[in-house]
Amino acid sequence: MGVIFAEAAGVVVLEAVSPVRKTALQRWIDRGRDGRYVVKRLRDADSKLPANVIDEMRKLGGSWLGRPYDLRFRWDDQSFYCSELAYKLLDRAAGVRVGKLQRAADLHLDDERVQRALRKRFANARFDPEETVVTPDSMFHDEQLIDVIP
Repeated sequence: MGVIFAEAAGVVVLEAVSPVRKTALQRWIDRGRDGRYVVKRLRDADSKLPANVIDEMRKLGGSWLGRPYDLRFRWDDQSFYCSELAYKLLDRAAGVRVGKLQRAADLHLDDERVQRALRKRFANARFDPEETVVTPDSMFHDEQLIDVIP
């Protein structure tokens, strides 16, 4: 998951991997599974994302370049996970909230596979079930977004 920008050098995806970086769109697509991808945009992007807001998004996103991937899904800005970066970029630069903010405890954490992953990621740290999170799924299914390329 990332945010697409058209730049002079070509179309890039601002993404939180490790570190936060810009990746050429085709390279980003090639990294995916079986060449499948979806591009979405705000239903009312023309009114909510004028040029000055896009410029602010570029500036804010640029200030996050180089920050590490957030393996612990914290809601601070020291590091980012994919949906956190997209959510905060749209919220802070455009005042648009896409996706649903939840507490980690609100997610389905009972599955043994999830428990194993949590134990691994938080082996030397405390998992905070009250941490604010935004999932890629909640953003993907937000009704403010429409498919551009299915």
